[in-house]
Amino acid sequence: MIHKTLSARVRDGVCMALGTIAIAQLSVGSALASVAAADTAATRTTSPIKHVIVIIGENRSFDHVFATYVPRHGESVWNLLSEGIIKADGTPGPNFARAAQSAASDPGGDAFLLNPAKSALPGNVLPAPLVGGPKDSYITNDSLKLAQQSENGLPADYYGFLVTGGTGQSSRTPDQRISNVSALPPGPFQLTNGDTFTYNSYAASPVHRFYQMWQQLDCSTAHATAQIPSGCDSALFSWVEVTVGAGANGIPQPANFSTEYGPGLLTTGEGSTALGFYNVQNGDAPYFKTLADHYAMSDNFHQSVNGGTGANHIMLGHGDAIFFTDGAGHAATPPHNIEVATGTANQGVVDEVENPNPAAGTNNWYTQDGYGGGSFGSPSYGGGSYTDCSDTSQPGVAPIVSYLKSLPRPINPRCEAGHYYLLNNYNPGYFGNGANAYTDTNSNNTVFTIPPSAVRSIGDSLLDAHISWKYYGDQWNNYVPDPYQLNYGAVGAATDEYCNICNPFQYDTSIMAHAGIRKAHIQDTSDLYNDIRNGTLPAVSFVKPSGLVDGHPASSKLNLFEGFTKKIVDMVKANPDLWKDTAIFITFDEGGGYYDSGYVQPLDYFGDGTRIPLLVVSPYTHPGHISHDYTDHVSILKFIERNWGLAPVTRRSRDNFPNPVVAPANPYVPLNTPALGDLFDLFDFGGSTL
Repeated sequence: MIHKTLSARVRDGVCMALGTIAIAQLSVGSALASVAAADTAATRTTSPIKHVIVIIGENRSFDHVFATYVPRHGESVWNLLSEGIIKADGTPGPNFARAAQSAASDPGGDAFLLNPAKSALPGNVLPAPLVGGPKDSYITNDSLKLAQQSENGLPADYYGFLVTGGTGQSSRTPDQRISNVSALPPGPFQLTNGDTFTYNSYAASPVHRFYQMWQQLDCSTAHATAQIPSGCDSALFSWVEVTVGAGANGIPQPANFSTEYGPGLLTTGEGSTALGFYNVQNGDAPYFKTLADHYAMSDNFHQSVNGGTGANHIMLGHGDAIFFTDGAGHAATPPHNIEVATGTANQGVVDEVENPNPAAGTNNWYTQDGYGGGSFGSPSYGGGSYTDCSDTSQPGVAPIVSYLKSLPRPINPRCEAGHYYLLNNYNPGYFGNGANAYTDTNSNNTVFTIPPSAVRSIGDSLLDAHISWKYYGDQWNNYVPDPYQLNYGAVGAATDEYCNICNPFQYDTSIMAHAGIRKAHIQDTSDLYNDIRNGTLPAVSFVKPSGLVDGHPASSKLNLFEGFTKKIVDMVKANPDLWKDTAIFITFDEGGGYYDSGYVQPLDYFGDGTRIPLLVVSPYTHPGHISHDYTDHVSILKFIERNWGLAPVTRRSRDNFPNPVVAPANPYVPLNTPALGDLFDLFDFGGSTL
């Protein structure tokens, strides 16, 4: 996936022969008793909800999707339109200046700055948004037949979107489909225009890495207002995009680097992609708008970690970050300017420790930051993605810790001494077949793999409580026998259909090292569809689309994720026995680096980040209700825990935070920060025993 993953490449279920009929009968009896206990535990709930399905798309902020959404009478929403930042037609509104983007200066030789000195953008216009995505499509010869063979997660009338919508232009050039592309005002702009850029068009992907997103938020108590007391004014989305982008893996900034596109100049390849939004009043995101109208939605749900896919899925599964270890759960120091993979094709000097301090002679070009270069049969290099945030002498740490301490209610960074936390995307410690991916030296593998983790997850909590659960990963069955993902079939080698970094349990020894648990609880979405049809769905389901239909900009489209979601919702509703006690949570891993105008609550060193959409589809939602309760990914864990009577995952996981207490004048900002809601306010359970 683009800007995502470096293509990836008993509790044991082994039974011993017991030899006697009596023991065999005892074993069967114990198994039946265990199943009965599991059934009882799964149905003993606080609410009428007996089945939770969590569908996780990719990389869209709340304003990016719902910028112009108008709620039904009696409800309110915080978006670009309600704030007067834009008008209903997508043009600048009377309060457009609230979202104005700035240029800034973080000179080389200085330290990473969270709130650098700012100035107006040159010419008072946005740097031109650049082209990203395929010229045609990712399906060979734009074949509808191959699209249908490659992906089983769409309704029949959505497959045409897989073979259409190409850019028709060269990547990394100004996107001529966008109206007024080279003279856009310095703030949010509408992507679609009903002509050259339609809702079905592929678009570029903004940067969404950890230190970049902290910097984009531009947090300082000097900016604090009653509405946004954290002082995060989100004024630097464009500047960070064009000055550093997705990281350079320790490579010096080229002499011909520029923040503006021009012949012979090298750029980050993004421009001001982050400021684009869709317009639901013009027909964009039609299915998600319909769900918002008829079920429930939050306008205060957030990505839980600044940065990208890996760290946010990890937080969703664990309520916490994970860290570099010796492979046995003990904190260790990751490779730091040393040679790795000696004697293999991947041999090279890497530095896996982040250093966002700008390199000498540059403006904000990070010294060491990236997903890692090489590997997969070539020398490895770069790769900064870990930080020991307990040590303020480490690059980038002091400004964030200082900001957290400066808040009226100081926030604990929650960084344990000597722990190098993973902030961005590295491959998980296990392949789908249970083999240790960190120690694998095959040239088709990558050295940028985190060792197996011992951090406890919600999966462990559910196992201990005998509550059924599964993680359904689209294309899992293709991935397990092909751990290096070499066989791409119809779509060619440019895509990564199964998302290994998206599976929070694929990092964990407690799940992956035990065949019985792994096979029972991690399955393909083809199994999901069968479980829905057959009435065998577990109590808790996490569902991840493939890279083709997850909605990720450039590698997918939002309409494809809508289709993936619609298939599941329609199937559940077609099974009355299942629909009557099910809640379907539809959200995203993170905002993808897109601008958002909402409040961001600092919870710890890792986040929160921007708002992302959360839709809840259930017979127990109040049609058109919009929740303002402050929540993030970990709130889904809190819902599961409250519904099934479970304790927080660990003593330090974020699900220990209290539910928000707010003042009537501002329901978005918890007075008892750090606080996270449990999502129960999105439902109307009537006479249930709450």
